[in-house]
Amino acid sequence: MKLLGIDFGKRKIGLSVSDGKLAEPYKVIRFKSEREAVERIKTISKTLCIEKVVIGLSEGEMAKKTENFAEKLEKYLGKRVYFQDETLTTHEAKFLSKEAGIKRKKRKALEDAYSATLILQAYIDDEKSCRE
Repeated sequence: MKLLGIDFGKRKIGLSVSDGKLAEPYKVIRFKSEREAVERIKTISKTLCIEKVVIGLSEGEMAKKTENFAEKLEKYLGKRVYFQDETLTTHEAKFLSKEAGIKRKKRKALEDAYSATLILQAYIDDEKSCRE
């Protein structure tokens, strides 16, 4: 099953993909309106034949914005969007990319995609543990 992981932000979104047991960074998209973001994600979903979408959910005000975005995405894609806790994924992504020796410029450019990868991998791991 092909999965798309999303780290939602106010002006940019990190994306990751998985076709099995491991998630990997895909890209970061920048947008001016949520409609533009939803349209771009729909195009990517069709191109990559995505079957399931997972979006990171934080706390507080950003959680409400993320839930609203997910609702729009569900309607536009015609697919259910699943949530995964994203607490501290940005900090963890920064730490892991530094540890991996990724240069600062590339780290900054793909930081949200790395966060999306951690979100999607956590979802995959949770699903796997439920089946065992």
